Parts: sequence; structure tokens; C-alpha cells
Amino acid sequence: MDDRGMVPLAAALRGAGFDVVRFNFPYRERGAKLPDPMPVLKERIAAVVKELGATRPLIIGGRSMGGRAASMLAADGFACDALLLLAYPLHPARQPDKLRDAHLSAIKVPVLCFNGTRDELCRRDLMEKAIAGLANWRMHWLEGAGHSFRAKDVRDVAAISREWWDESARRGARVARPAEPPSAATLQSEP
Repeated sequence: MDDRGMVPLAAALRGAGFDVVRFNFPYRERGAKLPDPMPVLKERIAAVVKELGATRPLIIGGRSMGGRAASMLAADGFACDALLLLAYPLHPARQPDKLRDAHLSAIKVPVLCFNGTRDELCRRDLMEKAIAGLANWRMHWLEGAGHSFRAKDVRDVAAISREWWDESARRGARVARPAEPPSAATLQSEP
């Protein structure tokens, strides 16, 4: 859970008024390098939310593969109020023909997604095409960033996330208590 990228992101989101829960997936707990199958990743997110017992509005999400797992969970209808994705891996590196977008249109909650304009796992043109027509999706491109975010990007992520949440709350987008910040943006450590 001491990932160099996740620690400053979590701190910045906390500074913007979000409660943040970080955790490791089972493969990281075991010290393995090979990620768990997607059902195991989704189950871990659901278990963390259950353990949390959140009663206030809930945002799930994560960075890279964790965000992908959270998005698939949301697409399955998991009870959450919004989705926050950081460096969504739309396709494997150098394999833009293998898109990971089939489930995106099934997500019914508001989505905020951050990717760098130089992210080798998310070509901008392909992402824009994948989310075209998805009214609940807000995409923010971090100019010059790759798959990892710089300190400047982390500050932007926090400020833009706060603005987005407040705007979503004003619009009444499945938010139980519009004026309150969410109880958790669930994030996980990445290798």
C-alpha cells in the first residue's frame, strides 16, 4: 500500500475532502507479480466496501487495473454513487486493437476518468471513441502525463475531483446526501 503513485493521490484526495480507503489485492498481499483474475479483483473491492460499511455517498474506483476492476463492478450494478478512474488501461501497451471498453456503456453512475495524454495504455482517440455518447462520463486529460501522474497532476486530480463531485451532487446524480463528501474513494496499491 506504499505505492509511490497511490500515496500522494490518496493524500491529495483527502485534502480535497474525500475519505479514502487504500488496500492491496490478494496477489499483492501474497507478494506475487501476476495479478489475480478479474473476478477476484472485483470481489476484493466489494469486500472492502462491505467492511467499510459506508453510509454516506460512495465513490469506488482506483488506478489502472484497480480502476478497471471497479468499473466492471459498477457495470455489473454494484451499489455506488460514482466512479473515479485514474489512468484507466483502455488497452495493453502497444496493442490498441485489444480494447477494454465493452462494459463501459453499462455503467449507470457518474464517472470521472483521468488519463495522461502520453499514456501508452490509453490512446486518446480510442478513449474518446469508446465514451462517445456516454452522458455520465467526464474525461479529463492530463497534458504530457504518462500512465503515472506527476506531482502537478496529483493536485489537478484532487481539485477537479472535488469540483466534479460537487457538480454531480448539485445535479442530484444518485447522491444520497448531496452536500456531503463521499465516504470513500476506494483505491488500491499498484506495483
